[in-house]
Amino acid sequence: MVSELINANPVVYQKERRARIAPSVDEYAAETIDQLEIFDYLRDIKDPEHPYSLEELKVITEDSIEVDDERSYVRVTFTPTVEHCSMATVIGLCLRVKLMRCLPSRYKVDIRVAPGTHATEAAVNKQLNDKERVAAALENPNLVDMVDECLARWNE
Repeated sequence: MVSELINANPVVYQKERRARIAPSVDEYAAETIDQLEIFDYLRDIKDPEHPYSLEELKVITEDSIEVDDERSYVRVTFTPTVEHCSMATVIGLCLRVKLMRCLPSRYKVDIRVAPGTHATEAAVNKQLNDKERVAAALENPNLVDMVDECLARWNE
Protein backbone atom coordinates (compact mmCIF):
# COMPACT_ATOMS: atom_id res chain seq x y z
CA MET A 1 0.00 0.00 0.00
CA VAL A 2 2.71 2.46 1.02
CA SER A 3 6.00 2.58 -0.87
CA GLU A 4 8.24 3.80 1.97
CA LEU A 5 7.65 2.56 5.52
CA ILE A 6 7.61 5.09 8.35
CA ASN A 7 8.16 2.35 10.95
CA ALA A 8 10.00 -0.45 9.16
CA ASN A 9 10.24 -2.69 12.24
CA PRO A 10 7.17 -2.34 14.46
CA VAL A 11 6.85 -4.39 17.64
CA VAL A 12 4.30 -7.16 17.04
CA TYR A 13 2.36 -8.62 19.97
CA GLN A 14 0.47 -11.90 20.31
CA LYS A 15 -3.26 -11.62 19.65
CA GLU A 16 -5.44 -12.40 22.65
CA ARG A 17 -7.72 -15.40 22.38
CA ARG A 18 -11.00 -15.31 24.23
CA ALA A 19 -14.35 -16.94 23.96
CA ARG A 20 -17.13 -14.88 22.49
CA ILE A 21 -20.20 -14.43 24.66
CA ALA A 22 -23.44 -15.60 23.10
CA PRO A 23 -25.94 -12.77 22.52
CA SER A 24 -29.19 -12.56 24.45
CA VAL A 25 -32.02 -14.66 23.04
CA ASP A 26 -34.76 -12.23 24.10
CA GLU A 27 -35.65 -10.52 20.85
CA TYR A 28 -37.47 -7.71 22.68
CA ALA A 29 -34.66 -6.83 25.07
CA ALA A 30 -32.62 -3.74 24.32
CA GLU A 31 -29.29 -4.90 22.99
CA THR A 32 -26.49 -3.31 24.94
CA ILE A 33 -23.10 -2.67 23.44
CA ASP A 34 -20.01 -2.96 25.60
CA GLN A 35 -16.27 -2.40 25.41
CA LEU A 36 -15.47 -5.97 24.35
CA GLU A 37 -17.98 -5.88 21.49
CA ILE A 38 -16.43 -2.67 20.16
CA PHE A 39 -12.96 -4.20 20.50
CA ASP A 40 -14.12 -7.25 18.55
CA TYR A 41 -15.29 -4.97 15.73
CA LEU A 42 -11.93 -3.19 15.58
CA ARG A 43 -9.27 -5.72 16.54
CA ASP A 44 -8.75 -7.22 13.07
CA ILE A 45 -8.47 -3.98 11.12
CA LYS A 46 -5.25 -4.19 9.12
CA ASP A 47 -2.60 -1.56 9.65
CA PRO A 48 -2.25 0.52 6.44
CA GLU A 49 1.53 0.08 6.46
CA HIS A 50 2.13 -3.44 7.76
CA PRO A 51 0.61 -6.92 7.35
CA TYR A 52 -0.55 -6.91 10.99
CA SER A 53 -3.78 -6.04 12.73
CA LEU A 54 -4.20 -2.99 14.94
CA GLU A 55 -4.45 -5.39 17.89
CA GLU A 56 -1.14 -7.09 17.03
CA LEU A 57 0.59 -3.70 16.92
CA LYS A 58 -1.18 -2.57 20.12
CA VAL A 59 -2.54 0.43 18.25
CA ILE A 60 -5.82 -0.41 19.99
CA THR A 61 -6.46 -2.41 23.15
CA GLU A 62 -9.58 -3.32 25.10
CA ASP A 63 -8.64 -0.69 27.68
CA SER A 64 -8.47 2.04 25.03
CA ILE A 65 -12.22 1.80 24.41
CA GLU A 66 -14.89 3.53 26.48
CA VAL A 67 -18.60 2.83 26.03
CA ASP A 68 -21.54 4.58 27.65
CA ASP A 69 -24.47 2.60 26.28
CA GLU A 70 -27.07 4.70 28.12
CA ARG A 71 -25.81 7.84 26.41
CA SER A 72 -25.04 6.04 23.10
CA TYR A 73 -21.42 7.14 23.24
CA VAL A 74 -18.23 5.34 22.20
CA ARG A 75 -14.68 6.68 22.49
CA VAL A 76 -11.73 4.87 20.94
CA THR A 77 -8.26 6.10 21.83
CA PHE A 78 -5.55 4.67 19.62
CA THR A 79 -1.77 4.73 19.89
CA PRO A 80 0.25 5.07 16.67
CA THR A 81 3.38 2.90 16.52
CA VAL A 82 5.62 5.97 16.13
CA GLU A 83 5.21 9.62 17.12
CA HIS A 84 5.42 10.90 13.55
CA CYS A 85 3.15 8.24 11.99
CA SER A 86 1.85 9.60 8.70
CA MET A 87 -0.91 6.99 8.70
CA ALA A 88 -2.55 8.16 11.96
CA THR A 89 -5.44 9.86 10.18
CA VAL A 90 -5.98 6.82 7.94
CA ILE A 91 -6.01 4.53 10.99
CA GLY A 92 -8.50 6.82 12.73
CA LEU A 93 -10.64 6.96 9.60
CA CYS A 94 -10.63 3.15 9.43
CA LEU A 95 -11.79 2.98 13.05
CA ARG A 96 -14.56 5.52 12.41
CA VAL A 97 -15.78 3.86 9.19
CA LYS A 98 -15.83 0.41 10.79
CA LEU A 99 -17.92 1.71 13.70
CA MET A 100 -20.20 3.64 11.32
CA ARG A 101 -20.87 0.34 9.54
CA CYS A 102 -21.35 -1.74 12.72
CA LEU A 103 -23.11 0.46 15.26
CA PRO A 104 -26.67 1.76 15.25
CA SER A 105 -26.81 5.36 14.03
CA ARG A 106 -27.80 6.62 17.49
CA TYR A 107 -24.19 6.26 18.69
CA LYS A 108 -21.84 9.19 18.81
CA VAL A 109 -18.32 7.99 18.10
CA ASP A 110 -15.24 9.87 19.27
CA ILE A 111 -11.88 8.76 17.85
CA ARG A 112 -8.74 10.09 19.54
CA VAL A 113 -4.99 9.69 19.40
CA ALA A 114 -3.66 8.79 22.86
CA PRO A 115 -2.28 11.91 24.57
CA GLY A 116 1.42 12.44 23.92
CA THR A 117 1.75 9.69 21.29
CA HIS A 118 1.71 11.73 18.08
CA ALA A 119 3.53 14.87 16.97
CA THR A 120 0.36 16.45 15.53
CA GLU A 121 -2.13 14.96 17.99
CA ALA A 122 -4.48 17.97 18.12
CA ALA A 123 -4.70 18.26 14.33
CA VAL A 124 -5.34 14.52 13.91
CA ASN A 125 -8.03 14.55 16.60
CA LYS A 126 -9.69 17.57 14.99
CA GLN A 127 -9.73 15.91 11.56
CA LEU A 128 -11.09 12.61 12.85
CA ASN A 129 -13.98 14.18 14.77
CA ASP A 130 -15.12 16.81 12.26
CA LYS A 131 -18.10 15.41 10.31
CA GLU A 132 -17.41 17.59 7.26
CA ARG A 133 -13.74 16.59 7.08
CA VAL A 134 -14.63 12.91 7.46
CA ALA A 135 -17.28 13.22 4.73
CA ALA A 136 -14.78 14.96 2.44
CA ALA A 137 -12.18 12.25 3.10
CA LEU A 138 -14.73 9.58 2.22
CA GLU A 139 -15.32 11.26 -1.14
CA ASN A 140 -11.68 10.63 -2.09
CA PRO A 141 -11.66 7.32 -4.02
CA ASN A 142 -8.01 6.59 -3.20
CA LEU A 143 -8.62 7.06 0.51
CA VAL A 144 -11.79 4.97 0.40
CA ASP A 145 -9.85 2.18 -1.36
CA MET A 146 -7.18 2.31 1.35
CA VAL A 147 -9.80 2.21 4.13
CA ASP A 148 -11.66 -0.66 2.44
CA GLU A 149 -8.42 -2.60 2.09
CA CYS A 150 -7.70 -2.16 5.82
CA LEU A 151 -11.23 -3.24 6.72
CA ALA A 152 -11.29 -6.28 4.42
CA ARG A 153 -11.18 -9.66 6.14
CA TRP A 154 -7.54 -10.24 5.26
CA ASN A 155 -6.20 -12.40 8.09
CA GLU A 156 -8.42 -15.49 8.07
